[in-house]
Amino acid sequence: SFRRRQISDFSKVRPGTMTILSAKQITKLFPGVVSLDAVDFSLERGEVRALVGENGAGKSTLIKVIGGVYTPERGVIDYDGLRRNWASPQATKDAGIHIIYQELVVFPELTVAENIVTDDPPRTRFGLIDWPEIEQRAVDILKLLGASIPPRAMVKDLSVADQQMIEIARALNSEAKVVVFDEPTAVLGGNEVALLFDIIRKLKERGVAVVFVSHRIDEVFRIADTVTVLKDGRHIGTEPISVLDHD
Repeated sequence: SFRRRQISDFSKVRPGTMTILSAKQITKLFPGVVSLDAVDFSLERGEVRALVGENGAGKSTLIKVIGGVYTPERGVIDYDGLRRNWASPQATKDAGIHIIYQELVVFPELTVAENIVTDDPPRTRFGLIDWPEIEQRAVDILKLLGASIPPRAMVKDLSVADQQMIEIARALNSEAKVVVFDEPTAVLGGNEVALLFDIIRKLKERGVAVVFVSHRIDEVFRIADTVTVLKDGRHIGTEPISVLDHD
């Protein structure tokens, strides 16, 4: 099918140098609080960008602005070559921005395959759900990620790490160009973190831009190309990881 051909061709994409997302002078106010104060943030295709800062620095607010949850009072967002004014989180997802929050959004009573295609279930020419195509699409994407999760397994029976993998697979099924991980390692063990980092590297190799939100500095040095630091709602700096040390 056309969809399956897209998934197959996805592995041939390579990182470019073009900016996929640029947020300029983003300001977000809440009663009595300036959560973001004229923050700039940009992202290149195939880049892994760490977003760090103390609690209350504005990290969650920024990713929710990028993801269409919040509308900023001031500032502009350019994405994939166009000026954007997101109407909803679904609008950003439809455009290729997928945010994986700490609280995973999965449907435990459905199968792995059903969860992967929930945003865009394939249909037959008669408008009915195409169950064989659903399973095949799940197999294709999981193979692409190097995951050995049975497509007919019930999500409620999976580990947290495998459920996180399902969210990543759903992002690829939606043809994500940007994937944001919000504190993804907070509930993972050592082997699971290594597997997640391997998946992030695969996304990078295929030209997907990744934002990695974390408090764990060691992990930032392991996976990030660049780092953006926020403090008290302000952009302190963005630097290549290669020019920084832990201090």
